[in-house]
Amino acid sequence: MADPMISQPTQSQLNIAASTTPRHQHHLYIENLTPSPSSSKQINRLINSNHYISPSRPIYSDRFIPCRSSSNFALFNISLPSSATEEISPGGGGKEDSPGAYAALLRNALFGPQTPDKKDWGAGAARRNIFRYKMETRQSLHSLSPFGFDDMGDPGVSNVAIKTPRKVSRSPYKVLDAPALQDDFYLNLVDWSSHNVLAVGLGTCVYLWNACSSKVTKLCDLGNDDGVCSVGWAHRGMHLAIGTSNGKVQIWDASRCKRIRTMEGHRLRVGALAWSSSMLSSGSRDKSILQRDIRAHEDFVSKLSGHKSEVCGLKWSYDNRELASGGNDNRLFVWNQHSTQPVLKYCDHTAAVKAIAWSPHLHGLLASGGGTADRCIRFWNTTTNSHLSCMDTGSQVCNLVWSKNVNELVSTHGYSQNQIILWRYPTMSKLATLTGHTYRVLYLAMSPDGQVVDPPLFMTVLSLLT
Repeated sequence: MADPMISQPTQSQLNIAASTTPRHQHHLYIENLTPSPSSSKQINRLINSNHYISPSRPIYSDRFIPCRSSSNFALFNISLPSSATEEISPGGGGKEDSPGAYAALLRNALFGPQTPDKKDWGAGAARRNIFRYKMETRQSLHSLSPFGFDDMGDPGVSNVAIKTPRKVSRSPYKVLDAPALQDDFYLNLVDWSSHNVLAVGLGTCVYLWNACSSKVTKLCDLGNDDGVCSVGWAHRGMHLAIGTSNGKVQIWDASRCKRIRTMEGHRLRVGALAWSSSMLSSGSRDKSILQRDIRAHEDFVSKLSGHKSEVCGLKWSYDNRELASGGNDNRLFVWNQHSTQPVLKYCDHTAAVKAIAWSPHLHGLLASGGGTADRCIRFWNTTTNSHLSCMDTGSQVCNLVWSKNVNELVSTHGYSQNQIILWRYPTMSKLATLTGHTYRVLYLAMSPDGQVVDPPLFMTVLSLLT
């Protein structure tokens, strides 16, 4: 059957009139155009159409004006003013097509049934603005609907939805066996990649756990004369940096389980790593920080000096402009991209500073946590070089991580309570406290989707199995 929208050959068009299809159906008919004597008057009417007016047909314009006299406004639970009711009533003066009915309907839907008609305003009221300020309104959101739904609730009860408290799971949804996980505060043995792969350093080996498939892969074994002291994923791709106890940094392609480079420069173990695009920063027990460009042939491009003891914390800001470092000398330093000396020095902590976290929500906001003798989380504004606040947690602060989705952060702790706390910033109110761990929660990493506590922290499981 041919498409009805495609023209057919001329012969078939001429045969359409002979079709047996009944005339009452919606079809296009092309009639024979040869005039007959009986149709001469019709032709004259077509020619003189500008002057001929049929006595039996009404004249319609091209504008459609609806008639609302038969509209059932009670169906929508709309009460119209008496003036509008009279206008649309058959006995109300005969104005069945009056625009007053539509105006009254629109006025009630937008401004409420108590809004007077403009013609009913007094001389003083005519100059007033109908959008008047009110201290309180009891209209629900449905009152803005053109159908004018009524609020069926109790007028004395507030319609504001009560926000239910968020539930934080108290148990992990996955338990990973982690034998030989070192109980060392100054190391960083866990990191989570953007491809949802968890890297864990266990003794001389590095294992990878794919969170999507739950597949475990052994990436490497450094041998009996070496050990894993830190791991760190590049922000993009599948490159993993491994800091060793011999002072070397290895770069591995995790997708192929192949080592692609080994870089030297440190004399002692490398316990902290931090990526910034193609730059890799490494902190060592030899008190130095080396800046490495993995695109260059040299093992490092600059050396940062300032700490008087082992560097155990390193974090680049989200804009990759500032590097924060913490050490066993109780110092927190901030470096820029080109400095070899710290541009900011904070000496308020009274114990080693390993826990460092930059806020993803506010530029220049830095959080740091102190060890057993300090137990405090401090907040700094590196833009104004000011100390903002301090919170005593009651335990050694091992790790800090900001949530990417909301203005909250997680802290993990060691001596003496071994707890995990979820904080709301800036009030520092506790949203959840997880206790009962028998070992320190030394290592922490956040999943790439930003869900810090739900699902529960994998690092909690790792700390329990040391």
